[in-house]
Amino acid sequence: MENTKHMAPSLTSRLFHSEDNLFQLAAITILTFALMSALSFDTFFTLRNITSMSFLFPELGIFAVGMAIAMLTGGIDLSVVGVANLASILCGFMFIRFFPADASATTIVLFIAAMVVMVLLIGMICGCLNGFLIAVFKVPPMLATLGTMQLFTGISIVITNGQAVVGFPEQYSAIGNGSIGPVAIPLLIFLAILTVFSIAAKRTTFGIDLYLIGTNIKAAVFAGLRVKKLLIFAYMLVGALAGIAGIIISSRTNAAKADYSSSYILQSVLVVVLGGVRPTGGKGTALGVLLAVLALQFLSSGFNMLRFSNFAKEFVWGAFLLAIMVINYYTNERRKT
Repeated sequence: MENTKHMAPSLTSRLFHSEDNLFQLAAITILTFALMSALSFDTFFTLRNITSMSFLFPELGIFAVGMAIAMLTGGIDLSVVGVANLASILCGFMFIRFFPADASATTIVLFIAAMVVMVLLIGMICGCLNGFLIAVFKVPPMLATLGTMQLFTGISIVITNGQAVVGFPEQYSAIGNGSIGPVAIPLLIFLAILTVFSIAAKRTTFGIDLYLIGTNIKAAVFAGLRVKKLLIFAYMLVGALAGIAGIIISSRTNAAKADYSSSYILQSVLVVVLGGVRPTGGKGTALGVLLAVLALQFLSSGFNMLRFSNFAKEFVWGAFLLAIMVINYYTNERRKT
């Protein structure tokens, strides 16, 4: 009995206190929702707005899951939006040139599926380049992905002359705008990705190896892990997730452009840090990412209802990120003592 008494607090502490402060994050999410509902009850706390949010936040959530994978290894990927836009633009060109408008329903579905696979492959190739620069050439992740972000965005601008690619088929738009019953398809995609991420991170050798690399890369090398191979594969996954986010964005807007969704870079970092993923690596959970992306979406939607300018929102995101990092620093220092 005595051992059981000591064990219960230990498990609770591991899950909620030292793991990611999930109670605190859940409280922030609930308070944000309550505050925005109180400030604009007639527009925020409505079925229409909640449904609208279920179509919008999954794309940010997918970017955040990719960013979390990179950060778990002690890195970062600033190129995710560039990858998403480049993959979407190339997909748009393929649709414009080869889409069989008069084909049967089965042919159309197969063609769209082939385009989705192509986008995933493009994302993985871009991610492989990031991983190669980081793992083989030892370029710091921030510098490597900052460079490739400019590279991918530059390629997108050159091949489009800075113009938007439009003309995606109507059937393709079902991915970003469709629903199964009352549930938005983008939300289902995000939840599926989040579930796979949660299981893979905690219950597979690959996920555990990523945590070890982020915690202590030298120990990972001495433990016999193939660190270079794991890092390259991790960044390939990040690229694939960026491609999926690009699919949702382009199908929702029926267009692709080199500068779409640029604010998602800062917001995905904010979500991941708020969600408890340690920037230096080795710590983080899927539940934390989910709660953080919900909190940020509630805040963003509330700002829109209150008619905040985009400049004010960018200021708030940056200030929020700095505040979270300072709070996390002092919290960690207090735990050490």
